[in-house]
Amino acid sequence: MTVFASGARAPVNPWIAEARATLSLAWPMVLTNLAQNAMTTTDVMMMGRLGPDALAAGTLGYNLYFAPLIFGLGLLLATSPMMATALGRKLHAVRDVRRTVRQGLWLAIALSLPIWLLLWQSESILLWMGQDPELARIAGSYVRTLQWAALPFFGYIILRSFISALERPGWALGIMFVMVAFNVLANWALMFGNLGFPALGVPGSGIATTISSTLMFLGLALVVSVERNFRRYQLFGRFWRADWPRFFELIRLGLPIAGSMTFEVTIFNAAALLMGLISAPALAAHAIAIQIASISFMVPLGLSQTATVRVGRAFGAQNLDGITRAGWTAFVMCIAFMALMALLMVTIPELLIGAFLDLDLPENAEVIGLAITFLAFAGLFQIFDGAQAVAAGMLRGLHDTKVPMVYSLLGYWGLGMTSSVVLAFTLGMGGPGIWIGLVSGLAIVSVLLYVRWLRRDRLIPWLRPNAAT
Repeated sequence: MTVFASGARAPVNPWIAEARATLSLAWPMVLTNLAQNAMTTTDVMMMGRLGPDALAAGTLGYNLYFAPLIFGLGLLLATSPMMATALGRKLHAVRDVRRTVRQGLWLAIALSLPIWLLLWQSESILLWMGQDPELARIAGSYVRTLQWAALPFFGYIILRSFISALERPGWALGIMFVMVAFNVLANWALMFGNLGFPALGVPGSGIATTISSTLMFLGLALVVSVERNFRRYQLFGRFWRADWPRFFELIRLGLPIAGSMTFEVTIFNAAALLMGLISAPALAAHAIAIQIASISFMVPLGLSQTATVRVGRAFGAQNLDGITRAGWTAFVMCIAFMALMALLMVTIPELLIGAFLDLDLPENAEVIGLAITFLAFAGLFQIFDGAQAVAAGMLRGLHDTKVPMVYSLLGYWGLGMTSSVVLAFTLGMGGPGIWIGLVSGLAIVSVLLYVRWLRRDRLIPWLRPNAAT
């Protein structure tokens, strides 16, 4: 670094400084997302050791649980841009941040009650959907032990948003990695009857996840209560005090986020159901390609969360240049990473597929061939998936969530799902037709979000006071 004669250091290029800040905040978030993904993956792997029926029932139950969970998660993610903006406006905005956390926890409780009531009827819901009665019974018993994980998980997400807004996400990463190991141990003990515990089967996995989620929340709650950088916020002080304007502001900002995430997740669920109508090998190949894509998606997801915080803090500080740098830095990093992942999926698909299937077994040949084809589409899919994720995070930093939700509905379901059905069944393209539809939906959403970001001046009220937000 250049040093002037007076001894003063040369100023750091602001783009380089932003890149450093983005990387510093993003890498713990990315690893935390990977750890959360690993927790679910280990649950599925251990259910598979109980047999195919247990795995099928567990998959049914978890998918039923995941739908309301992702909606609640999207709603509560509104705490992140609200806290980031408050801290950008005033670095030591203790009272404002505490109010957002408190009302976020209130909202988590309010969400959990109807979710628990709904999921308690899981067996009946699955029977109504035409599922096998025995699988529905096992899945229902699993969900009745799993559903209690929703509230502590929501609480953990709110506290993680708090420490991320303060740009200190490392604690969440450390706690998550400890809980991944604990979750494996708890599954091993409760599912299979080890360490003196009764063998509970699939419901044992639900208990393990509930305990793990509770410990995640309690661990992070302890950290924010005693750690020097967090304790001055006194997040749990006067918890009973209502702040209805803040509560409804969270709902107003969070509902579109929840809608966008629900539209995106459900189109992938629908794609799997459609693939199952084609053939079992097509469904298996699709599952492999989606699993590989979901692992790489943890990086743009972390960069999206980072963009929300960095853009939100610049937004609160009324720093237009800071908003621009924060958004584009995360976007460029994401596209560079996803381009690399796309290259790997296209050039070495067999190596990636080999982690899931024995490539030398003749009975796997059809699945492997389809998976190679699907991974070629997934390569293109990577670029658009990363672009839409980070662009959505950039816009959330500006508190812009309603129009992106409409884009998600039109892109994923209006174009994406319609194209998948027409190409796969009407035109007889099968599995590749479904993937073309998915890529088309992601492409249109990413382009629309990107164009909206280019026109972000219209979204900033302090830049154009008379403009509609």
